[in-house]
Amino acid sequence: MSDLSLSSSPGAPLFSLRFEDALRFAATSHEGQTRRASETPYVQHVVAVAWILGRSGFGEDVVIAGLLHDVVEDTAVTVEEVAARFGPVVADLVERCSEIKNDATGRMRPWIDRKRDHLAALADAPVEARAVILADKIHNLTSIEYDLSLGREVWSAFHADRAEVLWYYQAILDCCGRDDPRLERLSACCREILGRVSL
Repeated sequence: MSDLSLSSSPGAPLFSLRFEDALRFAATSHEGQTRRASETPYVQHVVAVAWILGRSGFGEDVVIAGLLHDVVEDTAVTVEEVAARFGPVVADLVERCSEIKNDATGRMRPWIDRKRDHLAALADAPVEARAVILADKIHNLTSIEYDLSLGREVWSAFHADRAEVLWYYQAILDCCGRDDPRLERLSACCREILGRVSL
């Protein structure tokens, strides 16, 4: 691996072998998965999240965590695999961004329980983890807005009704959008899109 790494500082390398590795890992891990209400390959979402984080001034570890933020929650990849390949910082961020979907018996937990537990965990999460969550929500909300503009049936694709989904997005903004100007900017963007899709 190259020792070049992406950074938010001026003059930093624009790309690295490590980032290329993460990009390929994300693409293959999510192979066959698609986005809600469309046939768009799922990797489009995680690339968008990474792009938002890079444009928000975060460095390579955070951008890579954006690429990988759903691999533990939605694929067979483990936190230990992420740590071994991309380091403990990325693994910690990915773990903090991952909901516990199944109970001890392997059954899917109720949607509301998963969301409330995740909100509680995010309350004390570091700025970088909350940034990944907000970038995720920006792209999710943008996708919802885009699909609604095409007349697609969006809300029925969720495991909760429209009111619950909108409540969750608002709760995330209240929980995550503080303590750092970058988080405030991400949160403001989310609020603007949320306002439009809530009409």
